[in-house]
Amino acid sequence: MTTFAIINLVVFTALLSFLFQLANKGLGLSRRVLAGLVVGTLFGFYLQGVFGYTDVVTSQTLEWTGIVANSYVNLLFMIIMPLILITMIAAVLKVEEIKSLGKIGGTVVGILIGTTVIAALIGIAMASIFGLNAGDLAAGARELARAEVLESRVGSMSNMSLPDLLVSFVSQNIFYDLTGARSTSIIAVVIFGLLFGIAALLVAEEDSAHGERIRSFVDTMQAVIMKLVRIVMNLTPYGVLALMTRVIATSDGSAIVTLISFVIASYIAIALMFGVHALLIGLMGGNIRSYFQKVWPVLTFAFATRSSAATIPLTIRAQIEELNVPAPIANITASFGATIGQNGCAGIYPAMLAVMVAPTMGVDIDIGFITSLLLIIAIGSFGIAGVGGGATAAALVVLPAMGFPVTIAALLISIEPLIDMARTALNVNGAITTGVITTRLLGDKVGVESAAMTDPGLAEN
Repeated sequence: MTTFAIINLVVFTALLSFLFQLANKGLGLSRRVLAGLVVGTLFGFYLQGVFGYTDVVTSQTLEWTGIVANSYVNLLFMIIMPLILITMIAAVLKVEEIKSLGKIGGTVVGILIGTTVIAALIGIAMASIFGLNAGDLAAGARELARAEVLESRVGSMSNMSLPDLLVSFVSQNIFYDLTGARSTSIIAVVIFGLLFGIAALLVAEEDSAHGERIRSFVDTMQAVIMKLVRIVMNLTPYGVLALMTRVIATSDGSAIVTLISFVIASYIAIALMFGVHALLIGLMGGNIRSYFQKVWPVLTFAFATRSSAATIPLTIRAQIEELNVPAPIANITASFGATIGQNGCAGIYPAMLAVMVAPTMGVDIDIGFITSLLLIIAIGSFGIAGVGGGATAAALVVLPAMGFPVTIAALLISIEPLIDMARTALNVNGAITTGVITTRLLGDKVGVESAAMTDPGLAEN
């Protein structure tokens, strides 16, 4: 290891110590996460500016700082499936009527798809206003190689019919899906948890003694899982520090400048969609400022990791403990929101790409085009994996369905990570917003405690 790399690691260790001291001083988690974001960004710019993103010193430094970043992400992935399974079962046991689950699920899916369609409309508008055109992009060797890979993938993804996709939501082997082996494993585990919880609820109704033991066991397991989530959550500032260091240090600045118009249009679209979320919360009688203060750590982590799936434990925790969303609604929105109706990845991104490609294919952007695009986006948003690259998967579904080539997705590969961070934060915020809205709409109608209806943190002052 070079001397400079060793010096960099000493500095990184000092930054970790700084965050630890902030915790000892009683600084709130949100502020510590913000501190981790800021110092990680500055340290990343230092590595980028002094050594460059391809230099051996940067590579050696990130190899060791990656221990913190990758370990934190692995911890979250480790608890995703146990968290979903146990909390989903517990959520069902807290629902008074089984039919209420259908109301919750239907409302959640409806809101997720509805907001994704709105996001797609915003994406269409931004691409049109900025005059983005796929013909203006130059394809380098790296992008062309990527295009070949995407073209080879598109066949298998586009050939998956809607009935096949729906069937994939049902687990054939729950132990296999608990490993997260399939892109639809999360939904499969959710459905299994629902069925298992319904069976447990029916047994509890038939035999009160069994019911007591079942509820006691599930409550105990849920308490352990949530305690584990809190432990991992307290490590978020350190994880964000390491993750932001890697993100900034490895960014290709020249590529970002080349495609700056697309970056600006994308971020404006994302900001507008955040505004739509805020508007919806305000219309439901919520305090927008209080809401964003409470979900800030979750959005920061989603921004740094580019993974809606990895953020699920934090999404559930924020809804239940910070926003007082009932457990059944929180679990369903967090789980479904990571794979269905992602506002950023499945809404804004494929819509912008389709508008960019349309002129090169001689297609007019009229009402018929927009209607067809929105319908395909709504259907295609089911089952999009909530991990880095999910937006590309959405593009591989939408573009071929519109009769367009997927090469455009490859041409944007250089700036994909930069935009994907904000898209992922938007995806997660869409899921949390859905949880709040669902609680406000259904309330006591679904037989769950509607704590968020009276939460002073969400009530208007």
